[in-house]
Amino acid sequence: MYVILTNKPGQFHTEAGPEFEVVEEYDYLFYGQRKAIYQIAALRGEAKVAIVEEGPGAVVNHVPSKFLEKFESLQGARDALTDLTRFGSMQAELVRRDA
Repeated sequence: MYVILTNKPGQFHTEAGPEFEVVEEYDYLFYGQRKAIYQIAALRGEAKVAIVEEGPGAVVNHVPSKFLEKFESLQGARDALTDLTRFGSMQAELVRRDA
């Protein structure tokens, strides 16, 4: 099973435990500016992911993996990520980061 984790610099980031193995990572660029970092991770059983707000008074939410959308294959997760970041004729792109 695969899941997509999201990080938005300056807003929040995700902290995944050992049950998550990040296999690919992408910068989401909107008109040339990085707006998010997406990670596709293999999920090795039920777990929780921490969503950590950034800045003063940061809140941490622990979200069970059962609430994350799951994909049977890596390609399925890639396709979903592409669909998630496509906005008609707006200049948006995914750029794969080096592992």
